[in-house]
Amino acid sequence: MSTISLEEHLDASEPTLPDSEYSRTEKILIWAALALIATVASGLVLANEAVWDEGLKPIIWDPITKDAGAAGDAGYSPENTAIYTGSMLACVVILQALFRKANVPCDDRMTIALVVWVCLAPVMRVLEDADFFTSELDVLFISPLIHLHLAAWLVGIAVLSQWLAGKWDGQTTEKMEAKVRISLIPILMIALMFHWGLLYQPSYIVHEDMGQGWVIAGLVAAFVTLIWSFFKTQHWPAITRGLISFGSAAVVLGLSHWAQFLATPWAQESARVLETTPIWPLFVVLGLPALVCIVMYRVGIEDLRQLKLCGHEAGVLPEGVRLDVWDKAGDLTQHHPVQLLSRKGLLATPMVLAMVFGQLCDGFATMVGIDSFGYGEKHPVSNEVILLGGRLNEAVGIEYGEGAWLFTLVKACLIAAIVWLFSEMKVEQRQRHFRLLIVLAVLIVGLAPGLRDIGRLTLGV
Repeated sequence: MSTISLEEHLDASEPTLPDSEYSRTEKILIWAALALIATVASGLVLANEAVWDEGLKPIIWDPITKDAGAAGDAGYSPENTAIYTGSMLACVVILQALFRKANVPCDDRMTIALVVWVCLAPVMRVLEDADFFTSELDVLFISPLIHLHLAAWLVGIAVLSQWLAGKWDGQTTEKMEAKVRISLIPILMIALMFHWGLLYQPSYIVHEDMGQGWVIAGLVAAFVTLIWSFFKTQHWPAITRGLISFGSAAVVLGLSHWAQFLATPWAQESARVLETTPIWPLFVVLGLPALVCIVMYRVGIEDLRQLKLCGHEAGVLPEGVRLDVWDKAGDLTQHHPVQLLSRKGLLATPMVLAMVFGQLCDGFATMVGIDSFGYGEKHPVSNEVILLGGRLNEAVGIEYGEGAWLFTLVKACLIAAIVWLFSEMKVEQRQRHFRLLIVLAVLIVGLAPGLRDIGRLTLGV
């Protein structure tokens, strides 16, 4: 082995499958998913009472409608938790294969765009917690429907962007850029207006006493954000530009309704009344994770820059190289940039920083909300961890809080383990979408609930 170079070893080995081909495992999983969907659909038609009334409805639909009602905050059960977790993992495996074959961009820019959409979910979920949406629409903002609902918007914007302007990707002349802007900006603005009219406008009639100042300012700011984001992402792929521009504008639109609630609170079905607006939780829940991310970024940014100068991506093997071939190369890889620089370089990537921020945000938000403001935990596994923390408090004589500190500690340990795994893990070029979707799944169960918690604390709902 030592008598040949790494390049010779890699050239003599069989390359990976082309991105356009599915592996055997992917084919099996795709067909299994189609068979399962067909089976459930057939069951709903042929045996509706057994499949729906006695099966899925009490496990999935009833908790959603209960959560959307005046009481709100219906807890999760072990059954629906298992279904949601299994469905998410299956989606990660299947969608990564579909996205790879469709040549969907998979880089730091797409990661940032998807983080924006993850942030949109809690922004709108908090408005549902504040009883803003009409009774006909509020089920769309309850997990897991809110993620499916926003996924439909995301896919629609992505398809429109690629269809209208994808043919000019990679062309950097001013003439081509003008064509992209003319093709996409008006459509994205129409889509944003439709988004506002469909989801927000019906609620203004219900809340007759709410003000409109922040709403109008937010609508204007949303359109400005859309145009500004589009101009700032010049020469990005069309699909990424469309997603980040529309997503950013939608977040601004949602936050303007938070501001309107703080200025002129509307009546809530639960009869809750906003008495104070606590600010200090923001420094704990958002500030401490941000400090951790700043440190990580400074540790890894130099190695990440070196990797990019060498034409490589952190943790990703060179084009066509299989993972088993790389591992068999042994010491031949020790001086390769991917092997030398990936460990630290990954710490400064948007996907790792977003995961760390999201998990820590969720941990601190849960601790502050439960121990300082009397909120409760909906997820059974998380609740068991908090109850254990409470028993530890009693054992050592701590009277403050319910024990949510242990949940925060577990979250910190969990994300530390995930970061370590990512820093040690190498993936093939065809597995980059898989890695990105894993990050997206972690963000959905970390960043989204964390931002929702701090939003509820801020608005007092």
